[in-house]
Amino acid sequence: MPLDQSPYIHYDDNEDEQNGEHAEKEMTFIEHLEELRWHIIRSVAAILIFMIVAWVMMGKIFNLIILAPSRPDFWTYRKLCELGNKVGIPSLCVEKLNFSLMSREVSGQFMMQLTASAIVGLLVAFPYVFWEIWRFIKPGLKITEKKAATGSVFFVTTLFFLGIMFGYYVVAPFAINFLVNFQIDPSIENQFDIQSYISVLATLTLACGVTFQLPMAILVLTRIGIVTPAFLKEYRKHAFVIILIVAAIITPSPDMISQVLVAIPLYILFEISILVSQRIYNKKLKETES
Repeated sequence: MPLDQSPYIHYDDNEDEQNGEHAEKEMTFIEHLEELRWHIIRSVAAILIFMIVAWVMMGKIFNLIILAPSRPDFWTYRKLCELGNKVGIPSLCVEKLNFSLMSREVSGQFMMQLTASAIVGLLVAFPYVFWEIWRFIKPGLKITEKKAATGSVFFVTTLFFLGIMFGYYVVAPFAINFLVNFQIDPSIENQFDIQSYISVLATLTLACGVTFQLPMAILVLTRIGIVTPAFLKEYRKHAFVIILIVAAIITPSPDMISQVLVAIPLYILFEISILVSQRIYNKKLKETES
């Protein structure tokens, strides 16, 4: 059979609603590629639109968002200082961030604005991009699989932005505060390239956005039978130790308060993952019994 004539099954949602059952429509390999191409085009177009908007507003974005964690009056530092005064640890107050930002290349600031615009465009367009991916995958799922994945776009997007906020307001400030104030010798001045600063901020923030997808990952793994709630509960203590290690790694600051502030949300995510896994597991048992 020629490549462009090989049949693929595509489930039509409109006929599902009308007939109450899947209506199968033959789609060739080339037709699938064409459909995928349009999903990609729309996703890229959305990213470009938000990228252009970010480029136009980059002055405010840099000053109010990107460079905010580099100043002692950042929201996180102020709240940390208030906490330190309440618990009697005034050393938690960040009075100075010992560094200066520089651009050492002729095209440095231009490339940095281009990179920052692309990152902002991708972040803002993420819900739409994921929705386009879901639209491409959804027609090939069975009715039960669609029901099991109901609300996935909302939950994935919500968890992603919660992770971004956690990384921006918690992880990144702690890391930046520690790294910029660390000195081998007082005679060495910290003068960082703007691209290095943006790289640290973006990496930590995006990493938290991905990490917060843990409940959704557990949902999928439970659904396909790789993970069970019993397994997660059995290794809960081991997971707690791993979370503490991860918190220590992503918060270079040596004080325990910073590490605990990072570890608590991660452990809450793990407990939520257990509840999600238990719910999916119970549904699978009911489906098997029926």
